Amino acid sequence: MPLFQTIQFNETTKILIWEITESFEELYSRVTLKEKTQKRLDGMKSQMHQRAFLSVRMLIQEMGFTDKDLHYDEFGKPYFDCHHHISITHSYHFAAIIISHEKIGIDMELQREKIQRIADKFTDYECNYLKPEFTEEYIKKLTVIWGAKEAIFKIRNEKGISFKDHIQVEDFSLDKSQTQASLHFDALVKDFDVHYQEVKSDNFEGKFTLVYAFEK
Repeated sequence: MPLFQTIQFNETTKILIWEITESFEELYSRVTLKEKTQKRLDGMKSQMHQRAFLSVRMLIQEMGFTDKDLHYDEFGKPYFDCHHHISITHSYHFAAIIISHEKIGIDMELQREKIQRIADKFTDYECNYLKPEFTEEYIKKLTVIWGAKEAIFKIRNEKGISFKDHIQVEDFSLDKSQTQASLHFDALVKDFDVHYQEVKSDNFEGKFTLVYAFEK
């Protein structure tokens, strides 16, 4: 399967989405892995996880990089040895990356009813505008909020950050594609631009929400 979608956000920021339809063997035959990456792959018990992992390497290759260019810091945050920032996500049959000169984070989530059951674990400030009685809208908004907080956490990646207590997502409309968010952690206050969109494939059931954030 070729690229599912490419989003050229601006001159220095690009998002690539891969729909994972290939077998493990097909993906594995199309990438070259360094020894450390091969060990990580070998340690994965789920073949779906392995396929997502390899799909990310396909996306990196699409951008002109190789697995040798990709590293992870002590907290598991990916980075390149250059001025490009990268963030990675995968959810079920999709994998996506965002590469930019700016500090960025990305997340992709399947819209599921079960998110309602854990809403109190990651929302507080947002309860001022959320409307649980409108079920479909509520699920979609919760998915955007979770994705925004996950993307922001990937940018800052600091121990102790609480989605519920430290990250606030401003009210937004599902008819739009952008909102604002902020992180209040210890003495740190940071603002973010958050972008979101729905992703749907003809090959699989369900709708996904793609969210990416830029640190201001």
